[in-house]
Amino acid sequence: MTERLPLFPLGTVLFPGLVLPLHLFEERYRLLVRDLLERPEPRRFGIVALELGHEVGHDAAHRLAEVGCVAELHGVTPHEDGRFDIITIGGRRFRLKELDRARPYLCGEVEFLPEDAGTDAVALAHQVKPLFQLYRHRLAAAGDGDAAEAEPIEPIELPDDPVRLSYLIAAAVVLDGHEKQRLLEAEDAAHRLRFTRDLLLRENRLLDVLPTVPAGQFLDGSFRPN
Repeated sequence: MTERLPLFPLGTVLFPGLVLPLHLFEERYRLLVRDLLERPEPRRFGIVALELGHEVGHDAAHRLAEVGCVAELHGVTPHEDGRFDIITIGGRRFRLKELDRARPYLCGEVEFLPEDAGTDAVALAHQVKPLFQLYRHRLAAAGDGDAAEAEPIEPIELPDDPVRLSYLIAAAVVLDGHEKQRLLEAEDAAHRLRFTRDLLLRENRLLDVLPTVPAGQFLDGSFRPN
């Protein structure tokens, strides 16, 4: 099944079920929001990670990732000068099949991807959960600069569903864009959790030996999946 969606190239990866606020100031994306508001609900567009180029400007050298995520519009705050603050929630993943540059903003023909758990997903989820809780503790300790003295942080409640879990942790772990995109593109939750498990093992080893690292988000338990 294919569908035509407006597209927003972005220097980040959106995962299904995760909240992404955006501040839109460029005219073509103001137009995108105005066009969406004229449509009946659900109002949605596609977010595709930039592999080359910039988020702003009319750079013809944009290279977009093949797989993106639907952004469902859940809140719009207009400003007097025409800018918008919007709240989006990640919907379905899609594969970009064809680009349409006829409008000021990009549109594309997209094919939606299945959301399967995959083989051994439940067992992998049980392996990943404690690794993620340990990761949060070590990241917080490294941010404090004294891992030996750090108090354990309160564990957060994680979903049992392996598909939701795979996306939540993929979004929460501090990784570069290439690794985030690889997680988004994973064939199913089992592949995503297996890759996440290996990344968490690596990151936990690094955090165990590094004295300080840049502070990440999701440490205080305030982050919740949709």
